[in-house]
Amino acid sequence: MKALTPSAHRILSDERLIQKRDKWFSRLQNLFDGKKDAFNEKYIYTQSGVCPRPADPFLPYTHPEDWIIECLELLAQTPDIESNRFVPPCVEYPIYGVHFIDKMFGADVFFKDGQWNARYLKTPIGSLKMPDLETDETWALAKRATMAFLDADVRLPIFGLPTLSSALNIMVNLYGGEALIAMIEEEDAAKHDLKVINDLIRTLHRWYIKTIPARQLQPVISWERTQPPGFGQLCGCTTQLLSGEMYDRLIAPLDDALLGDYPNGGMIHLCGAHTQHIPAFRAMKNLRALQLNDRASHDLKYYLEGLRHDQIIYLNQCEGMTIEQAIEISKGERIVFPCGMDAPMKPST
Repeated sequence: MKALTPSAHRILSDERLIQKRDKWFSRLQNLFDGKKDAFNEKYIYTQSGVCPRPADPFLPYTHPEDWIIECLELLAQTPDIESNRFVPPCVEYPIYGVHFIDKMFGADVFFKDGQWNARYLKTPIGSLKMPDLETDETWALAKRATMAFLDADVRLPIFGLPTLSSALNIMVNLYGGEALIAMIEEEDAAKHDLKVINDLIRTLHRWYIKTIPARQLQPVISWERTQPPGFGQLCGCTTQLLSGEMYDRLIAPLDDALLGDYPNGGMIHLCGAHTQHIPAFRAMKNLRALQLNDRASHDLKYYLEGLRHDQIIYLNQCEGMTIEQAIEISKGERIVFPCGMDAPMKPST
């Protein structure tokens, strides 16, 4: 097993860099709290994290400890961590991509055309069972990577989780369109499996919350969707397939409960047409941020108008929604631009 070099350990334990990171956390916390920014009298923030990964794509599956050490060594060599801008230094363990939870439920997960894929389960909806975490090989790998990060004893880097996703996303991953049909025709069976999935995801989140220091713990895409410490995240991609009524009744309680496992609530990622859920999003007490990209970014106006004032938007610009358009719509408030976008900073009114 590899060991972190003294020079890398020194850089990734630099108190000056840790204090700079924590000041940016404070700026983000002010935004979430609706407070005037103590560092800059403007309400728009830009952030661009770094998350280097070793060249061998299969190393995290064979030697997760060595993969973590190589990530940390690469991170220590990244000049951007000295930037005056917010450049969150991240290590994120990405095994099985968006099919991490599928694998734990016994799905046939395979690598093809540069990405992980999964075949649907053949078991009937309503029969899903919680995996045995004591013997699950996928979870064992994730724990080994986590403990290697902790054993390296560096306080600067953020640790991003595997894609724990969400109950609805995983339900569709496991059963495809049959999951959606079951939510209409076999509601009790669908609710059973959704609960089992959500219970597993929440169990894993709780383990990470207990294990990783709060100032270093971030959910998925940690380098772009960095929140202040104590905030969680889930994936809401497939919510665009549901009516507002169905999401509000069957899914929103599960999502809100998951985010409630974090001290400060958390974020839902959206990438399609989801505005039918704005009333449900507004009512979710633990939902503090929405991350919009691609098609979802086009609806920025509706989210800002329909959500609570303590709910923040993380927005990726795209064709049809530029930074300049977003600033005009938002008036520079309640919004974070990730991905290193050099957004002009417009004073608040």
